[in-house]
Formats: sequence, C-alpha cells, structure tokens
Amino acid sequence: MGTDVLDDWGDLALDDLLRHCRDLVEDPDYPTVRRWRDAGGKVVGHFEVYFPEEIVSAAGLLPVKIHGAPIEARQGDAHFGSNLCSIVKTSLELALSGRLELEMFVSHPICDTARNLAAVWGRNVSYPCEILYLPQNATSRSAATYLRGEYQRLQRGIEEIAGRTVSDDDLRRAIAVYNENRRLLRRLYEIKRETPWLLPVDEAYVLVALGGRIPREEHNRLLSAVLPMLEQRGTAPQDRMRIVFEGGFCEQPPLDLLTTIAQSSYVVDDDLLIGLRWLSEDVPTDGDPLANLATAYLDHSSYSPVQHDDRKPKEEMLLRRIRESGAGAAIISAAKMCEPGLDEQVPYVRALEAEGIPYFVNEFEENMTSFDSLQIQLETFIENVLFAGAEV
Repeated sequence: MGTDVLDDWGDLALDDLLRHCRDLVEDPDYPTVRRWRDAGGKVVGHFEVYFPEEIVSAAGLLPVKIHGAPIEARQGDAHFGSNLCSIVKTSLELALSGRLELEMFVSHPICDTARNLAAVWGRNVSYPCEILYLPQNATSRSAATYLRGEYQRLQRGIEEIAGRTVSDDDLRRAIAVYNENRRLLRRLYEIKRETPWLLPVDEAYVLVALGGRIPREEHNRLLSAVLPMLEQRGTAPQDRMRIVFEGGFCEQPPLDLLTTIAQSSYVVDDDLLIGLRWLSEDVPTDGDPLANLATAYLDHSSYSPVQHDDRKPKEEMLLRRIRESGAGAAIISAAKMCEPGLDEQVPYVRALEAEGIPYFVNEFEENMTSFDSLQIQLETFIENVLFAGAEV
C-alpha cells in the first residue's frame, strides 16, 4: 500500500529516536495501526509464535503481531479461567475494548490455552478468525507439502479480505522485503553479541517489536538508519556479566523488567519475540514462494517450547545460544501460568547444571509493576558468580 505510519524521525538523535520507538511499542492503542487504517488500509492480526507475514504483506495488508499488552483485561478476564496465562486475556481485551481494530485474526494451537483463542475471539467480533495449523511433526516427509497447503488456505482467506488475488510475483516481492528485514535484525543481534554495551536488551527489544506494528518496508528504513548510529555510539564497556535470556517466546516480559536486567548485565542473546526472527536464513525468491516459506519454517529456523522437532533439541539449542554468544550465565524465565515455558525450565536447568553454567530462574507477568526484588536477587546472583565463583 505504501503508507508510512511513523512520524518524521529523520532529525532525531539516537536516544530520542529510541525513546520514541519505546513509546510506540508501549502504547496499547496501537497508534501506528490506527494511522494505517485511517489511510484506508486493512489489518490482519496474528498471535504468537510464528506467522508467515509475507503472505499478508503481499496482499497489501498490514500484519500486526499480537502478544498481549500491559493492560487490565476487564472484558478478556470474563472469557478465560483465572488459572490461565495473561497474554490470551489481554490480547482479547485489545479487540473487545476497541484498541485494536482488525479485518482478520489468526491464531495457532501452540498450547491448550491458545488453541481456543480463535474460537473465543470469533464469537465476539464480526470479522473472520482463523487457526493456522503448523505441522506437529516437523520431521515428517509430508510436513513441507502439508504446510504449503495450509499457507495456500490462509492466502485464500487473505485474498477475500484484500479483494484481490495474490500472485507468485507479489509473494516474491514480499519475501525480498522480509529477507532484507531478516538481514537487518541479524545485524542488530550481532551488535548485541559483539558490543553489548552499545545496545541494552530493552532498546534492542523495542527496535524488534516495532516491526510487528508498522509496514516492514518502513521498519527496514528505520533499522538501516539506526544500526550505523548504534555502531558509532560512544558508550564505554563496563565490567558486566554476559547473559542469555530464555523464556520470551510467547508472553513478553514488561519492558521495565528488561531495563532492570540491563542495569546489571549484558543480555547478549535471547528468544524475545522469536517469532519475528524465526527464519534464520533468507528465503529463496525463485521457484514456488509458498513452498519456499514452508521449507524455511521447517528447515531454516529457530526453536521454541511450542515447536516439537527432534532435529532441534531445545536444551542443546539453548547451550549453543550460550556458547555462540559468549555468555557466562543464563536467565531461565517463564510467564506465570505458561505450561510450555514452565515445563521447559526443568530440562534447561538440568542441561545447564551438567555443563556447569550458572543460571537464574524466575517468572514474570506482563502486568508486573514492581521489580525491586528481582533487581536485588539478580545483582546477588551476578555478584556470587563474578566474585565468589559460587554455583547459584
């Protein structure tokens, strides 16, 4: 569609630009999405973890990443039990409260709670709500063929919303845009790993998260301008522990929690918003674009507790993330009431203990507002590891 939704940021200094990005990411009224709709654009919202956004963009629609919000779920609470995670309630609240207007919503059966989200959502809105069934057995010989069929089914629904046919060339152009975005995000994370004092985890987070709320072409222009500014930043390195954060694959920790962690350590890698960084390599732009996207999801991708793939043992993938980033410890976190995340903590901890890697375990909720206790505990953990050599 070619609509820009960000205010003019070209003259902003780096710190001012990062604050502006943070304000947009923390705003539960989605001002960038509203601006897109005000210009006549249509919006497809998608739930965690991974979604093939290229298909939506190829139709000229805006894909929006929905991962809850730090709001009170006044209406959402009435549709889900109190023993379920916060993200499904606050995500639904965004729709029921009118904060986020969509033409289509797509969810995935990633857990017992999320498998019901599209049905509950659909009973309370007038637009279509779909479930995208990603392969349960990623190593099956039929997985790629099956997934291509799912993507084609999704494309037909998107075409109805867009009122136009999506051609293979449309998909190839969209894939090229997203390939550029993937390259820029990989460079962003290289800066985090190689020079973490230049890019704290909370600032890196907002730069990634904003991509789920604006056209990807605009996100590419933003990152292309910001990355050189980060590399030229005059921040001096400090004597801080290099840490990997694991547990942000679905519900997201509050930004203030990430800021708290950044005050005492360098987070050199993480799985925050991993769905926006799921594909680890460029997707080919020749041949069958839907088949290429399906193969990339299965064979050239990251990992999470909600994808079962024997080729990617999660404990080994975590250890690889720690080794490749040069981290000296790990924060093993999980959202409260998140069954997949909490279940995965056990094998993660066993693997870390077997390798002698220090770790810090905690839980979070997107509506947390107090972080004093966490800060004290984390600082004590880091001091013990750095100065006493203790296993905590």
